[in-house]
Amino acid sequence: MLRILQISNKAPFPPNDGSSIAVYNMAKGFIENGAELHLIAINTSKHFKPDKDVPADFKRDSHYLTVPQNTNTSLHGAFLNLFSGQSYFVSRFCFRAMEKALEEKLTQHKFDIIQLDGLFVAGYIDLIRKYSTAKIVLRAHNVESILWNRHLLNEKSAIKRTYLKIQVKKLKRFEESVIKKVDAIVSITDVDKKTFQELAPGKPVTTCITGVNVDYYKKPGDRHLKQKTIFYFASMDWMPNQEAADWFLSNCWKKVFHAVHDCKLVIAGKNMPQRFLKLNQPNVLVIGNINNSKDFYNQHDIMLVPLLTGSGLRIKIIEGMSYGKAIVSTTVGAEGIPVTHGKNILIADNPDDFSAAVIELLNNDEKRHSLESEAQKLAEKEFDNKKVVANLLSFYESLHV
Repeated sequence: MLRILQISNKAPFPPNDGSSIAVYNMAKGFIENGAELHLIAINTSKHFKPDKDVPADFKRDSHYLTVPQNTNTSLHGAFLNLFSGQSYFVSRFCFRAMEKALEEKLTQHKFDIIQLDGLFVAGYIDLIRKYSTAKIVLRAHNVESILWNRHLLNEKSAIKRTYLKIQVKKLKRFEESVIKKVDAIVSITDVDKKTFQELAPGKPVTTCITGVNVDYYKKPGDRHLKQKTIFYFASMDWMPNQEAADWFLSNCWKKVFHAVHDCKLVIAGKNMPQRFLKLNQPNVLVIGNINNSKDFYNQHDIMLVPLLTGSGLRIKIIEGMSYGKAIVSTTVGAEGIPVTHGKNILIADNPDDFSAAVIELLNNDEKRHSLESEAQKLAEKEFDNKKVVANLLSFYESLHV
Protein backbone atom coordinates (compact mmCIF):
# COMPACT_ATOMS: atom_id res chain seq x y z
CA MET A 1 0.00 0.00 0.00
CA LEU A 2 1.47 3.32 -1.08
CA ARG A 3 1.58 6.15 1.44
CA ILE A 4 0.88 9.43 -0.36
CA LEU A 5 1.03 13.05 0.76
CA GLN A 6 -1.00 15.23 -1.61
CA ILE A 7 -0.34 18.99 -1.40
CA SER A 8 -2.67 21.52 -3.05
CA ASN A 9 -2.76 25.31 -3.32
CA LYS A 10 -6.55 25.29 -2.99
CA ALA A 11 -8.97 23.48 -0.67
CA PRO A 12 -10.64 20.82 -2.83
CA PHE A 13 -14.06 20.55 -1.18
CA PRO A 14 -16.55 21.42 -2.43
CA PRO A 15 -15.12 20.55 -5.87
CA ASN A 16 -16.66 23.50 -7.71
CA ASP A 17 -14.03 24.43 -10.29
CA GLY A 18 -11.55 22.65 -12.54
CA SER A 19 -8.57 22.53 -10.21
CA SER A 20 -10.54 21.53 -7.10
CA ILE A 21 -12.35 18.82 -9.07
CA ALA A 22 -8.99 17.50 -10.24
CA VAL A 23 -7.57 17.42 -6.70
CA TYR A 24 -10.68 16.02 -5.03
CA ASN A 25 -11.34 13.31 -7.62
CA MET A 26 -7.75 12.13 -7.50
CA ALA A 27 -7.86 12.04 -3.70
CA LYS A 28 -11.04 9.96 -3.89
CA GLY A 29 -9.34 7.68 -6.40
CA PHE A 30 -6.32 7.18 -4.14
CA ILE A 31 -8.62 6.18 -1.27
CA GLU A 32 -10.80 3.90 -3.44
CA ASN A 33 -7.68 2.11 -4.68
CA GLY A 34 -6.41 1.44 -1.17
CA ALA A 35 -3.61 4.00 -0.83
CA GLU A 36 -2.97 5.69 2.52
CA LEU A 37 -3.61 9.35 1.77
CA HIS A 38 -2.77 12.52 3.68
CA LEU A 39 -4.01 15.73 2.05
CA ILE A 40 -2.79 19.23 2.95
CA ALA A 41 -4.25 22.26 1.17
CA ILE A 42 -3.77 26.01 1.37
CA ASN A 43 -7.20 27.47 2.13
CA THR A 44 -6.94 30.80 0.34
CA SER A 45 -9.03 33.86 1.15
CA LYS A 46 -10.19 34.07 -2.45
CA HIS A 47 -11.47 30.48 -2.53
CA PHE A 48 -12.03 29.88 1.18
CA LYS A 49 -13.91 26.67 1.99
CA PRO A 50 -14.82 25.86 5.62
CA ASP A 51 -13.51 22.53 6.88
CA LYS A 52 -16.89 21.91 8.55
CA ASP A 53 -18.46 21.45 5.10
CA VAL A 54 -16.17 18.54 4.20
CA PRO A 55 -17.88 15.12 4.47
CA ALA A 56 -16.73 13.29 7.59
CA ASP A 57 -15.71 10.13 5.74
CA PHE A 58 -13.55 12.03 3.24
CA LYS A 59 -12.01 14.12 6.02
CA ARG A 60 -11.14 10.96 7.93
CA ASP A 61 -9.90 8.90 4.97
CA SER A 62 -7.75 11.71 3.55
CA HIS A 63 -6.40 12.95 6.92
CA TYR A 64 -7.71 16.29 5.65
CA LEU A 65 -5.84 19.42 6.73
CA THR A 66 -6.12 22.98 5.44
CA VAL A 67 -3.93 25.99 6.23
CA PRO A 68 -5.63 29.39 5.78
CA GLN A 69 -3.77 32.17 4.00
CA ASN A 70 -4.53 35.38 2.13
CA THR A 71 -2.84 34.90 -1.25
CA ASN A 72 -4.65 37.78 -2.97
CA THR A 73 -2.63 39.99 -5.28
CA SER A 74 -2.15 43.67 -4.46
CA LEU A 75 -0.57 46.63 -6.20
CA HIS A 76 1.89 46.97 -3.32
CA GLY A 77 2.84 43.30 -3.45
CA ALA A 78 3.10 43.33 -7.22
CA PHE A 79 5.39 46.37 -7.10
CA LEU A 80 7.67 44.94 -4.41
CA ASN A 81 7.99 41.71 -6.35
CA LEU A 82 9.72 43.60 -9.16
CA PHE A 83 12.77 43.69 -6.89
CA SER A 84 12.64 39.97 -6.13
CA GLY A 85 13.92 37.05 -8.13
CA GLN A 86 10.83 35.05 -7.21
CA SER A 87 7.72 34.85 -9.34
CA TYR A 88 4.77 36.72 -7.82
CA PHE A 89 2.57 33.88 -9.08
CA VAL A 90 4.42 31.49 -6.74
CA SER A 91 5.71 33.58 -3.82
CA ARG A 92 2.15 34.32 -2.61
CA PHE A 93 1.73 30.63 -1.77
CA CYS A 94 4.91 30.31 0.33
CA PHE A 95 4.40 31.20 4.02
CA ARG A 96 5.51 30.06 7.45
CA ALA A 97 2.25 28.41 8.63
CA MET A 98 2.30 26.07 5.64
CA GLU A 99 5.96 25.26 6.24
CA LYS A 100 5.15 24.39 9.84
CA ALA A 101 2.23 22.15 8.81
CA LEU A 102 4.47 20.29 6.37
CA GLU A 103 7.28 19.94 8.91
CA GLU A 104 4.88 18.40 11.43
CA LYS A 105 3.34 16.05 8.87
CA LEU A 106 6.71 14.90 7.51
CA THR A 107 8.22 14.28 10.95
CA GLN A 108 5.18 12.32 12.13
CA HIS A 109 4.63 10.19 9.00
CA LYS A 110 6.73 8.40 6.41
CA PHE A 111 5.57 8.68 2.79
CA ASP A 112 6.41 6.90 -0.45
CA ILE A 113 5.08 9.63 -2.75
CA ILE A 114 4.64 13.36 -2.19
CA GLN A 115 2.43 14.76 -4.92
CA LEU A 116 2.59 18.50 -5.55
CA ASP A 117 -0.77 19.35 -7.08
CA GLY A 118 0.30 22.20 -9.30
CA LEU A 119 3.35 24.41 -9.68
CA PHE A 120 2.29 26.91 -7.01
CA VAL A 121 3.12 24.57 -4.11
CA ALA A 122 6.49 23.61 -5.58
CA GLY A 123 8.19 26.29 -3.51
CA TYR A 124 8.24 23.75 -0.67
CA ILE A 125 10.44 21.18 -2.44
CA ASP A 126 13.63 22.05 -0.52
CA LEU A 127 11.79 21.83 2.80
CA ILE A 128 10.30 18.46 1.82
CA ARG A 129 13.74 17.09 0.89
CA LYS A 130 14.99 18.11 4.34
CA TYR A 131 12.39 15.99 6.14
CA SER A 132 11.54 13.17 3.72
CA THR A 133 13.11 10.63 1.36
CA ALA A 134 9.84 10.17 -0.54
CA LYS A 135 9.67 10.53 -4.30
CA ILE A 136 8.44 14.03 -5.13
CA VAL A 137 6.06 14.20 -8.08
CA LEU A 138 4.77 17.34 -9.79
CA ARG A 139 1.22 16.86 -10.94
CA ALA A 140 1.15 19.64 -13.49
CA HIS A 141 -2.37 20.95 -14.07
CA ASN A 142 -0.92 23.13 -16.84
CA VAL A 143 2.42 24.11 -18.29
CA GLU A 144 2.02 27.37 -16.40
CA SER A 145 4.59 29.40 -18.33
CA ILE A 146 2.84 28.51 -21.61
CA LEU A 147 -0.57 29.36 -20.19
CA TRP A 148 0.57 32.76 -18.96
CA ASN A 149 2.51 33.49 -22.13
CA ARG A 150 -0.68 32.89 -24.12
CA HIS A 151 -2.47 35.27 -21.79
CA LEU A 152 0.34 37.81 -22.23
CA LEU A 153 -0.11 37.71 -26.00
CA ASN A 154 -3.82 38.50 -25.60
CA GLU A 155 -3.37 41.31 -23.05
CA LYS A 156 -4.40 44.68 -24.52
CA SER A 157 -3.06 46.95 -21.76
CA ALA A 158 0.55 47.98 -22.42
CA ILE A 159 1.25 48.39 -18.68
CA LYS A 160 -0.15 44.97 -17.79
CA ARG A 161 1.64 43.43 -20.77
CA THR A 162 4.99 44.83 -19.60
CA TYR A 163 4.47 43.56 -16.05
CA LEU A 164 3.26 40.16 -17.24
CA LYS A 165 6.30 39.81 -19.46
CA ILE A 166 8.55 40.15 -16.39
CA GLN A 167 6.45 37.71 -14.38
CA VAL A 168 6.21 35.12 -17.15
CA LYS A 169 9.99 35.16 -17.47
CA LYS A 170 10.37 34.54 -13.72
CA LEU A 171 7.69 31.87 -13.81
CA LYS A 172 9.34 30.04 -16.68
CA ARG A 173 12.67 30.05 -14.85
CA PHE A 174 11.00 28.69 -11.71
CA GLU A 175 9.05 26.05 -13.62
CA GLU A 176 12.21 24.79 -15.32
CA SER A 177 14.02 24.57 -11.95
CA VAL A 178 11.13 22.60 -10.44
CA ILE A 179 11.09 20.16 -13.36
CA LYS A 180 14.75 19.42 -12.66
CA LYS A 181 14.22 19.00 -8.90
CA VAL A 182 11.25 16.61 -8.85
CA ASP A 183 11.59 12.84 -9.29
CA ALA A 184 8.74 12.53 -11.78
CA ILE A 185 6.03 14.53 -13.53
CA VAL A 186 2.36 13.72 -14.08
CA SER A 187 0.84 15.81 -16.85
CA ILE A 188 -2.88 16.07 -17.52
CA THR A 189 -2.53 15.92 -21.32
CA ASP A 190 -0.21 14.25 -23.81
CA VAL A 191 0.51 17.69 -25.27
CA ASP A 192 1.86 18.85 -21.91
CA LYS A 193 3.69 15.53 -21.46
CA LYS A 194 5.64 16.16 -24.66
CA THR A 195 6.60 19.64 -23.44
CA PHE A 196 7.88 18.28 -20.11
CA GLN A 197 9.84 15.52 -21.85
CA GLU A 198 11.56 18.14 -23.99
CA LEU A 199 12.36 20.25 -20.92
CA ALA A 200 13.65 17.29 -18.86
CA PRO A 201 14.97 14.47 -21.07
CA GLY A 202 15.09 11.17 -19.20
CA LYS A 203 12.76 12.32 -16.42
CA PRO A 204 9.86 9.88 -15.76
CA VAL A 205 6.72 11.54 -17.16
CA THR A 206 3.24 10.11 -17.53
CA THR A 207 -0.18 11.46 -18.46
CA CYS A 208 -3.13 11.13 -16.09
CA ILE A 209 -6.38 12.68 -17.23
CA THR A 210 -8.83 13.91 -14.60
CA GLY A 211 -11.31 11.14 -13.93
CA VAL A 212 -14.94 11.44 -12.90
CA ASN A 213 -17.61 9.19 -11.42
CA VAL A 214 -19.24 8.42 -14.77
CA ASP A 215 -22.20 6.62 -13.19
CA TYR A 216 -23.18 9.83 -11.39
CA TYR A 217 -23.49 11.74 -14.65
CA LYS A 218 -25.60 9.30 -16.64
CA LYS A 219 -28.76 11.04 -17.74
CA PRO A 220 -31.88 8.99 -18.43
CA GLY A 221 -34.83 10.10 -20.49
CA ASP A 222 -35.73 12.39 -23.35
CA ARG A 223 -33.01 14.07 -25.41
CA HIS A 224 -35.31 15.94 -27.79
CA LEU A 225 -34.37 19.61 -27.98
CA LYS A 226 -37.24 21.70 -26.67
CA GLN A 227 -35.92 25.16 -25.89
CA LYS A 228 -32.92 25.37 -28.24
CA THR A 229 -30.59 26.40 -25.44
CA ILE A 230 -26.84 26.78 -25.82
CA PHE A 231 -24.72 27.32 -22.73
CA TYR A 232 -21.29 28.32 -21.51
CA PHE A 233 -20.45 27.15 -17.97
CA ALA A 234 -17.07 28.00 -16.44
CA SER A 235 -15.27 29.47 -13.43
CA MET A 236 -15.42 33.11 -14.39
CA ASP A 237 -12.59 34.26 -12.12
CA TRP A 238 -10.12 32.62 -14.54
CA MET A 239 -9.08 35.03 -17.28
CA PRO A 240 -9.08 32.51 -20.19
CA ASN A 241 -12.72 31.71 -19.40
CA GLN A 242 -13.64 35.40 -19.53
CA GLU A 243 -11.79 35.75 -22.84
CA ALA A 244 -13.73 32.79 -24.21
CA ALA A 245 -17.09 34.31 -23.27
CA ASP A 246 -16.08 37.68 -24.74
CA TRP A 247 -14.96 36.02 -27.98
CA PHE A 248 -18.22 34.12 -28.46
CA LEU A 249 -20.40 37.12 -27.60
CA SER A 250 -18.45 39.47 -29.88
CA ASN A 251 -17.87 37.17 -32.83
CA CYS A 252 -20.46 34.39 -32.90
CA TRP A 253 -23.65 35.10 -30.99
CA LYS A 254 -25.18 37.53 -33.50
CA LYS A 255 -24.64 35.02 -36.32
CA VAL A 256 -26.26 32.23 -34.31
CA PHE A 257 -29.21 34.33 -33.14
CA HIS A 258 -29.81 35.68 -36.65
CA ALA A 259 -29.99 32.13 -38.01
CA VAL A 260 -32.06 30.63 -35.16
CA HIS A 261 -34.28 33.32 -33.64
CA ASP A 262 -35.79 31.11 -30.94
CA CYS A 263 -32.48 29.98 -29.44
CA LYS A 264 -31.23 31.15 -26.06
CA LEU A 265 -27.68 31.59 -24.73
CA VAL A 266 -27.02 30.95 -21.03
CA ILE A 267 -23.71 32.00 -19.44
CA ALA A 268 -23.06 30.65 -15.96
CA GLY A 269 -20.23 30.21 -13.49
CA LYS A 270 -18.94 31.28 -10.11
CA ASN A 271 -17.39 34.72 -9.51
CA MET A 272 -19.12 36.19 -12.55
CA PRO A 273 -17.73 39.68 -13.34
CA GLN A 274 -20.23 42.52 -13.18
CA ARG A 275 -19.74 43.38 -16.84
CA PHE A 276 -21.28 40.04 -17.79
CA LEU A 277 -24.11 40.33 -15.27
CA LYS A 278 -24.96 43.73 -16.79
CA LEU A 279 -25.15 42.38 -20.34
CA ASN A 280 -28.29 43.43 -22.17
CA GLN A 281 -28.51 41.35 -25.33
CA PRO A 282 -31.62 39.62 -26.69
CA ASN A 283 -32.04 36.01 -25.56
CA VAL A 284 -28.84 36.08 -23.46
CA LEU A 285 -29.18 35.06 -19.81
CA VAL A 286 -26.27 35.46 -17.36
CA ILE A 287 -26.94 33.70 -14.07
CA GLY A 288 -23.65 33.53 -12.18
CA ASN A 289 -23.02 30.77 -9.67
CA ILE A 290 -24.73 27.38 -10.03
CA ASN A 291 -25.57 25.47 -6.86
CA ASN A 292 -26.56 22.23 -8.58
CA SER A 293 -24.48 21.64 -11.69
CA LYS A 294 -26.23 18.34 -12.46
CA ASP A 295 -29.59 20.08 -12.77
CA PHE A 296 -27.99 22.84 -14.83
CA TYR A 297 -26.45 20.45 -17.34
CA ASN A 298 -29.68 18.49 -17.66
CA GLN A 299 -31.74 21.65 -18.23
CA HIS A 300 -29.63 22.93 -21.12
CA ASP A 301 -28.65 21.48 -24.43
CA ILE A 302 -25.62 22.48 -26.48
CA MET A 303 -22.37 23.14 -24.62
CA LEU A 304 -19.85 25.76 -25.75
CA VAL A 305 -16.11 25.65 -25.00
CA PRO A 306 -14.70 28.60 -27.02
CA LEU A 307 -11.34 28.80 -25.21
CA LEU A 308 -8.53 30.66 -26.95
CA THR A 309 -5.77 30.30 -24.35
CA GLY A 310 -4.75 27.89 -21.64
CA SER A 311 -2.85 24.69 -21.09
CA GLY A 312 -3.91 21.53 -19.33
CA LEU A 313 -7.31 19.87 -19.38
CA ARG A 314 -10.85 21.23 -19.67
CA ILE A 315 -12.65 19.32 -16.95
CA LYS A 316 -15.93 20.92 -18.00
CA ILE A 317 -15.68 19.01 -21.31
CA ILE A 318 -15.22 15.75 -19.41
CA GLU A 319 -18.26 16.61 -17.30
CA GLY A 320 -20.26 17.63 -20.36
CA MET A 321 -19.45 14.40 -22.18
CA SER A 322 -20.30 12.37 -19.09
CA TYR A 323 -23.70 14.08 -19.05
CA GLY A 324 -24.13 13.29 -22.76
CA LYS A 325 -23.96 16.86 -24.04
CA ALA A 326 -23.41 17.88 -27.64
CA ILE A 327 -20.30 20.10 -27.48
CA VAL A 328 -18.78 22.72 -29.77
CA SER A 329 -15.20 23.57 -28.81
CA THR A 330 -12.07 25.21 -30.12
CA THR A 331 -8.96 23.07 -30.56
CA VAL A 332 -7.47 24.66 -27.43
CA GLY A 333 -10.65 23.92 -25.50
CA ALA A 334 -10.52 20.20 -26.28
CA GLU A 335 -6.76 19.88 -25.85
CA GLY A 336 -5.73 16.71 -24.07
CA ILE A 337 -9.03 14.86 -24.47
CA PRO A 338 -9.18 11.96 -26.98
CA VAL A 339 -12.08 13.41 -28.95
CA THR A 340 -12.91 12.87 -32.62
CA HIS A 341 -14.28 15.84 -34.55
CA GLY A 342 -17.63 15.03 -36.09
CA LYS A 343 -18.11 11.89 -34.01
CA ASN A 344 -18.31 12.96 -30.34
CA ILE A 345 -17.65 16.70 -30.58
CA LEU A 346 -17.49 19.53 -33.12
CA ILE A 347 -14.22 21.48 -33.30
CA ALA A 348 -14.05 24.98 -34.79
CA ASP A 349 -11.40 27.67 -34.44
CA ASN A 350 -12.74 30.75 -36.21
CA PRO A 351 -15.99 32.68 -35.69
CA ASP A 352 -17.68 31.57 -38.92
CA ASP A 353 -16.96 27.87 -38.38
CA PHE A 354 -17.83 28.00 -34.68
CA SER A 355 -21.13 29.75 -35.38
CA ALA A 356 -21.95 27.32 -38.18
CA ALA A 357 -21.31 24.34 -35.90
CA VAL A 358 -23.67 25.70 -33.24
CA ILE A 359 -26.34 26.47 -35.83
CA GLU A 360 -26.04 22.95 -37.26
CA LEU A 361 -26.69 21.38 -33.87
CA LEU A 362 -29.64 23.68 -33.19
CA ASN A 363 -31.25 22.68 -36.49
CA ASN A 364 -30.19 19.04 -36.85
CA ASP A 365 -31.64 16.76 -34.17
CA GLU A 366 -30.09 13.63 -35.67
CA LYS A 367 -26.58 15.08 -35.59
CA ARG A 368 -27.01 16.37 -32.07
CA HIS A 369 -28.35 13.04 -30.79
CA SER A 370 -25.41 11.22 -32.36
CA LEU A 371 -22.87 13.55 -30.71
CA GLU A 372 -24.61 13.18 -27.34
CA SER A 373 -24.55 9.40 -27.48
CA GLU A 374 -20.95 9.14 -28.68
CA ALA A 375 -19.76 11.69 -26.10
CA GLN A 376 -21.20 9.62 -23.27
CA LYS A 377 -19.67 6.43 -24.67
CA LEU A 378 -16.25 8.11 -24.72
CA ALA A 379 -16.68 9.28 -21.13
CA GLU A 380 -17.55 5.78 -19.92
CA LYS A 381 -14.53 4.32 -21.71
CA GLU A 382 -11.86 6.91 -20.84
CA PHE A 383 -12.81 8.92 -17.75
CA ASP A 384 -13.78 6.43 -14.99
CA ASN A 385 -12.00 7.86 -11.94
CA LYS A 386 -11.09 4.65 -10.13
CA LYS A 387 -9.47 3.20 -13.28
CA VAL A 388 -7.69 6.47 -14.07
CA VAL A 389 -6.11 6.68 -10.60
CA ALA A 390 -5.29 2.95 -10.55
CA ASN A 391 -3.12 3.50 -13.62
CA LEU A 392 -1.37 6.41 -11.90
CA LEU A 393 -0.68 4.29 -8.83
CA SER A 394 0.97 1.69 -11.07
CA PHE A 395 3.26 4.46 -12.33
CA TYR A 396 4.02 5.48 -8.73
CA GLU A 397 4.86 1.86 -7.86
CA SER A 398 7.32 1.78 -10.76
CA LEU A 399 9.22 4.73 -9.27
CA HIS A 400 10.17 2.50 -6.33
CA VAL A 401 11.35 -0.51 -8.38
